[in-house]
Amino acid sequence: QVHVVESGGGLVQAGGSLRLSCAASGSTVSINAIGWYRQPPGKQRELVAIISSGGSRNYADSVKGRFTISRDNAKNTVYLQMNSLKPEDTAVYYCVARSILLDYWGQGTQVTVSS
Repeated sequence: QVHVVESGGGLVQAGGSLRLSCAASGSTVSINAIGWYRQPPGKQRELVAIISSGGSRNYADSVKGRFTISRDNAKNTVYLQMNSLKPEDTAVYYCVARSILLDYWGQGTQVTVSS
Protein backbone atom coordinates (compact mmCIF):
# COMPACT_ATOMS: atom_id res chain seq x y z
CA GLN A 1 0.00 0.00 0.00
CA VAL A 2 1.17 3.50 -0.84
CA HIS A 3 -0.06 6.69 0.78
CA VAL A 4 0.16 9.98 -1.11
CA VAL A 5 -0.28 13.45 0.38
CA GLU A 6 -0.26 16.71 -1.55
CA SER A 7 0.40 20.18 -0.21
CA GLY A 8 1.14 23.68 -1.44
CA GLY A 9 -2.00 24.79 -3.21
CA GLY A 10 -3.59 28.18 -2.73
CA LEU A 11 -4.69 31.43 -4.30
CA VAL A 12 -2.29 33.38 -6.50
CA GLN A 13 -2.55 36.20 -9.01
CA ALA A 14 -1.94 35.61 -12.69
CA GLY A 15 1.78 35.63 -13.42
CA GLY A 16 2.61 34.34 -9.96
CA SER A 17 4.16 31.08 -8.81
CA LEU A 18 3.32 28.16 -6.57
CA ARG A 19 5.12 24.97 -5.64
CA LEU A 20 3.18 21.80 -4.97
CA SER A 21 4.63 18.90 -3.00
CA CYS A 22 3.67 15.25 -3.12
CA ALA A 23 4.96 12.98 -0.37
CA ALA A 24 4.70 9.23 -0.85
CA SER A 25 4.97 6.71 1.97
CA GLY A 26 4.49 2.98 2.47
CA SER A 27 5.53 0.45 -0.17
CA THR A 28 7.22 3.05 -2.37
CA VAL A 29 9.67 0.50 -3.82
CA SER A 30 6.83 -0.57 -6.14
CA ILE A 31 6.38 2.91 -7.59
CA ASN A 32 7.83 3.52 -11.05
CA ALA A 33 6.46 7.02 -11.68
CA ILE A 34 4.85 9.90 -9.82
CA GLY A 35 2.85 12.57 -11.53
CA TRP A 36 0.43 15.44 -11.27
CA TYR A 37 -3.03 15.60 -12.77
CA ARG A 38 -5.51 18.42 -12.54
CA GLN A 39 -9.26 18.76 -12.84
CA PRO A 40 -10.59 22.21 -13.75
CA PRO A 41 -14.16 23.04 -12.75
CA GLY A 42 -16.62 21.15 -14.95
CA LYS A 43 -13.89 19.38 -16.90
CA GLN A 44 -12.19 16.02 -16.95
CA ARG A 45 -9.00 15.22 -15.12
CA GLU A 46 -5.91 15.72 -17.27
CA LEU A 47 -2.23 14.94 -16.99
CA VAL A 48 -0.01 17.90 -16.11
CA ALA A 49 3.42 16.34 -15.62
CA ILE A 50 4.96 13.02 -14.66
CA ILE A 51 8.44 11.85 -13.69
CA SER A 52 9.65 8.27 -13.82
CA SER A 53 11.89 6.52 -11.33
CA GLY A 54 14.65 6.93 -13.91
CA GLY A 55 14.12 10.67 -14.03
CA SER A 56 12.45 11.07 -17.42
CA ARG A 57 9.80 13.77 -17.51
CA ASN A 58 6.70 14.42 -19.59
CA TYR A 59 4.57 17.55 -19.61
CA ALA A 60 1.25 18.60 -21.03
CA ASP A 61 1.73 21.02 -23.90
CA SER A 62 -0.22 23.68 -22.00
CA VAL A 63 2.37 23.83 -19.20
CA LYS A 64 5.64 23.28 -21.04
CA GLY A 65 8.11 26.04 -20.27
CA ARG A 66 6.12 27.16 -17.21
CA PHE A 67 5.95 24.10 -14.94
CA THR A 68 8.81 21.91 -13.74
CA ILE A 69 8.48 18.54 -12.07
CA SER A 70 11.30 17.26 -9.89
CA ARG A 71 11.89 14.64 -7.24
CA ASP A 72 13.84 14.15 -4.04
CA ASN A 73 14.35 10.41 -3.78
CA ALA A 74 15.68 10.62 -0.24
CA LYS A 75 12.40 12.17 0.88
CA ASN A 76 10.14 10.22 -1.51
CA THR A 77 8.77 13.58 -2.52
CA VAL A 78 7.91 15.03 -5.90
CA TYR A 79 7.54 18.75 -6.53
CA LEU A 80 5.69 20.72 -9.16
CA GLN A 81 7.05 24.23 -9.58
CA MET A 82 4.45 26.33 -11.35
CA ASN A 83 5.51 29.69 -12.78
CA SER A 84 3.73 32.25 -14.93
CA LEU A 85 0.40 30.94 -13.72
CA LYS A 86 -2.71 31.69 -15.75
CA PRO A 87 -6.38 31.72 -14.75
CA GLU A 88 -6.87 28.60 -16.88
CA ASP A 89 -4.49 26.76 -14.53
CA THR A 90 -7.18 26.94 -11.86
CA ALA A 91 -8.03 23.38 -10.86
CA VAL A 92 -7.79 20.76 -8.18
CA TYR A 93 -4.35 19.23 -8.54
CA TYR A 94 -3.91 15.55 -7.73
CA CYS A 95 -0.75 13.60 -7.21
CA VAL A 96 -0.61 9.99 -8.38
CA ALA A 97 1.96 7.35 -7.54
CA ARG A 98 1.98 4.76 -10.29
CA SER A 99 2.97 1.11 -9.95
CA ILE A 100 2.63 -1.69 -12.49
CA LEU A 101 -0.72 -2.77 -11.10
CA LEU A 102 -2.20 0.22 -9.30
CA ASP A 103 -2.42 4.01 -9.19
CA TYR A 104 -2.42 5.62 -5.76
CA TRP A 105 -4.09 9.02 -5.63
CA GLY A 106 -3.85 11.84 -3.16
CA GLN A 107 -6.82 13.83 -1.92
CA GLY A 108 -6.06 16.81 -4.13
CA THR A 109 -5.11 20.41 -3.49
CA GLN A 110 -6.88 23.48 -4.87
CA VAL A 111 -4.98 25.95 -7.01
CA THR A 112 -6.82 29.16 -7.89
CA VAL A 113 -5.31 31.77 -10.19
CA SER A 114 -7.04 35.14 -10.22
CA SER A 115 -6.92 37.46 -13.20
